[in-house]
Amino acid sequence: MRTIRLHVAQPLEVSVEFSLPSAPAEHVARVLRLVAGDAVILFNGDGFDYPATLVAVGKREVTVRITARQRLNNESPLKLTLAQAVARGDKMDLIVQKATELGASCIVPLLTERSEVKLDANRAGKRLQHWQAVAASACEQCGRARLPDICAPTALAAWLEILGKHDTVRLALMPTATLTPREVRFGNQAGLLVVGPEGGLGARDIDALEGAGFAGLRLGPRILRTETAGLAALAALQTWHGDL
Repeated sequence: MRTIRLHVAQPLEVSVEFSLPSAPAEHVARVLRLVAGDAVILFNGDGFDYPATLVAVGKREVTVRITARQRLNNESPLKLTLAQAVARGDKMDLIVQKATELGASCIVPLLTERSEVKLDANRAGKRLQHWQAVAASACEQCGRARLPDICAPTALAAWLEILGKHDTVRLALMPTATLTPREVRFGNQAGLLVVGPEGGLGARDIDALEGAGFAGLRLGPRILRTETAGLAALAALQTWHGDL
């Protein structure tokens, strides 16, 4: 039997009965066509699943009652941040979705020297909200009870300034690098992985990254598209050092 998981951005508590927010309520009533008595699982990103029962399903309101609280332990032991140059069209949606499924703990949309996507403050805010919704939907599907942090789009130089000297393993995908995912040594450290845009990282980007302590990472003899490269690197790093 299919398990229906719904993200609800509010505090959740056992035995409490309440109305679902509009988006999950519409999904339950109009898309899934569930009825009173059906079981769902709610989560809000706190690391727990909350089994619940639908009490009433109407056209505009869906009422649920939480029946239990279950801790999930399916987060990767390898804490990886994907700092991805913003890709064109719906490629960024794919990257956010799959990076969430692959266990990324944080996703940073970057604006780099060769980025073709331009975002003003208003558009950047709308894209951030959209990507957060994409990540929440991916968590519903893959069973994660913690949402990855999705940061606001930021210029590479500004992001490097924010990083400071935090103790992390710093990697950037570069075709000329020799270090492979298998050879990376994390120890107990978290990891940062930078992926360039469609045209690759520019010379100024590379200089800035190397100055901030980033090592080049190589995935093989072929040049991958930006929407493939970061996901392939995440999968490889999770395989050698995480939980895949």
